[in-house]
Amino acid sequence: MSNILTGRKKEIAILEKNYQSNRAELIAVIGRRRVGKTFLIKQTYKTQIDFELTGLQDAPLSEQLQNFSYQLAEFMGTKMPLKEPKNWLEAFRMLINYLKEKEGNRKQVIFLDELPWLATPKSGFLRGLSYFWNSWAINQKIVVVICGSAASWMIQKVVNHKGGLHNRITKRIELHPFSLLETEQYLQNKNITLNRYQLVQIYMAIGGIPHYLEQIEAGKSAVQVINDICFSETGLLRDEFSKLYPALFDNAEKHITIIRALAQKRQGLNRTELIKYSKLSNGGSLTRTLDELTLSGFIATYQPFNKKKKDTLYRLTDEYSLFYLQFIEKNLGDKKDVWQRLSQTQVYKTWSGYAYENICLKHVDQIKEALKIGGVYATASSFYKKGTKLEKGTQIDLLLDRNDQIINLFEIKFYKDELLLSKSDAVQLKDKLTVFQRTTKTKKHLFLSLITTFGITPNQYSLGLIDQVLTLDDLFKT
Repeated sequence: MSNILTGRKKEIAILEKNYQSNRAELIAVIGRRRVGKTFLIKQTYKTQIDFELTGLQDAPLSEQLQNFSYQLAEFMGTKMPLKEPKNWLEAFRMLINYLKEKEGNRKQVIFLDELPWLATPKSGFLRGLSYFWNSWAINQKIVVVICGSAASWMIQKVVNHKGGLHNRITKRIELHPFSLLETEQYLQNKNITLNRYQLVQIYMAIGGIPHYLEQIEAGKSAVQVINDICFSETGLLRDEFSKLYPALFDNAEKHITIIRALAQKRQGLNRTELIKYSKLSNGGSLTRTLDELTLSGFIATYQPFNKKKKDTLYRLTDEYSLFYLQFIEKNLGDKKDVWQRLSQTQVYKTWSGYAYENICLKHVDQIKEALKIGGVYATASSFYKKGTKLEKGTQIDLLLDRNDQIINLFEIKFYKDELLLSKSDAVQLKDKLTVFQRTTKTKKHLFLSLITTFGITPNQYSLGLIDQVLTLDDLFKT
């Protein structure tokens, strides 16, 4: 096995450890579409894979079984076509017979990809897989890796299976998009070198999805890259939004409705507000849809400071979906140099501030490391106080409530140069501290922390007000 992948060190270590274990392993790898699940497994196990099967999207049972027989014949090395199995029970029996004949000293590896496409309703696939595992594989030197992009389906139907697969998963790997540092390393491995300001601009538009990053060409600026991938007629992401959610979810209209509603409110929406903006009815169906989007990594939940569970905010955190709804969808008719023009507008400047906040929310561990509080227990949350005629309101998108009696309140700014605080900026920041302290009545000491791109030029307004300054380089920490 070769550790040549960008990042993914923890996931590779898990796969290698399970290959070396002295028991049968059933590993579930879960992650959104195009996040690199298949590449991870194939690059880690390489020649150790003894059988591999990928489900066919929207294909009937007969075609799935036909595909199985083709694949089995391929791995057996036979030129003659195999008899097509009548059902999945017979298919897995054929697989057992093949693996028995192939037994050797090393552990065997079976890779079943896109499981939700294989396990169509009433197909009996999960029953066949249960038979394969419980009647034979569990007592063998074997690793069975099952993989699927529909994260919620994988968890509900396999990980939490009520039948023969109940409690059979020995390891679960949740594969997330690349962090900023992994994105930088991935592009460097492709001989693409960009400074971190350029990288962050790209990340804000398309996120850390390896398949999206694969489209980047060397020698182009962030503006050119985004224009090519998102706005040109041949750009991969020009129409990816229309395919993304239907490929992962049944009845994806509800999922898209929620995504569109959350895109309207940068600070997020609680459940009551979400129902109002989406016009969806309350109930179990809404809960299930929200869970599916959360498990798949498109939205995230944030607990407002000192608030109850019912006040939990749902926030759209998928970079590409945000960018598509803000810019691509509204400019599909334009033909040339669209992003060169849009990136100079005030709308872009406003959006980039929000997008940078989103990146910071995803890199809280790196922020803790930069503050040198990695060993201190701290919970991340947000704070919002609506203003009235008598009182000022304020919004704090990120704060860290620490066990050492400190609360870090973060002001996040995306700027092309060092930031220079004005008198009005300082007044606004002082007001935030005052409103937060008066509203929460906290006894903890407050540190005002600034996260910007290139730091700050100290002056009379920043000195004594800003306690820590973090830059975009801090978000690239390990």
